[in-house]
Amino acid sequence: MVENKPQAVQRAYTSPQVNPYSRVDEEVVKVAEREDRCKKRLKCFMYFAAFVVFQTGIIIIFALTVMKVRTPKFRVRSASFDIDTFNITTLNTNPSFHIKMIAELGVKNPNFGRYKYQESSIEFYYMNIKVGEAFIPRARARDRSTRKFNVPVELSSVNIPRTLAAQFAASTVIPLSSQSRLRGKVELMKIIKKNKSTNMSCTMEIDTSSRQLRNLYCR
Repeated sequence: MVENKPQAVQRAYTSPQVNPYSRVDEEVVKVAEREDRCKKRLKCFMYFAAFVVFQTGIIIIFALTVMKVRTPKFRVRSASFDIDTFNITTLNTNPSFHIKMIAELGVKNPNFGRYKYQESSIEFYYMNIKVGEAFIPRARARDRSTRKFNVPVELSSVNIPRTLAAQFAASTVIPLSSQSRLRGKVELMKIIKKNKSTNMSCTMEIDTSSRQLRNLYCR
C-alpha cells in the first residue's frame, strides 16, 4: 500500500497535454476577423462613393435644367381686324390704307421661374417704313407658360411714298413686319434674379380680300 501511493500522486499531478493546433486556430480566427472588418469598411466606402456620385449627378442635372436661365420668346400669334375701319384705296392716283388691327401677342417663358418684363412697344413696318405702333404694358409670364394678350394697332400708309404704295394697290396683299424688344428679369426660387431681354422679329401678310392675317412667321 505504501509503494503505490507515490504513483497515485504522480498520476494526479501529471500536466495536461497541449493541443498544438489551438494557436493556429486562433490566428486563423483573427485573420478572418480582420478580413471581415476590411470588407465592411470597403463596402461602406463603396456605398459612400456611390452616394457622392449620385448626389453630384442630381446637382448637375438640377443646374442644367432647373437653374439654367433661358431666353423667353416674344411673338405675334395672330390678329383680327375691325371690318368698319378696314379702309383700302387702290386708286393709282392715291393708293392708301387705314386698318385697325387687334394683334394677339405671346410671351413664352421656358424657365422654372417667372419672367417679369417692363413696358415696351411693338412697331409694324411696310417695306421698312413704320406704319403702326402699339404700347405693351409691364407684366409677368409664369414659369413654363405662355402669357397671351391683345394690343390694338392702327396701321396707316400716310408715311409710305406713292411709288411703294402702288405695289400693294396692284395686289391683294399687304406685307408687314413687326419688331419689338422686351427687357426683364427671370426669378428662380425667389432667390436668383437674372436680367433677360428678348427680341421679336416677325413677318406676315394681310390678305385684303379675305381680311385675314396669313403667312405669319417669327424667328
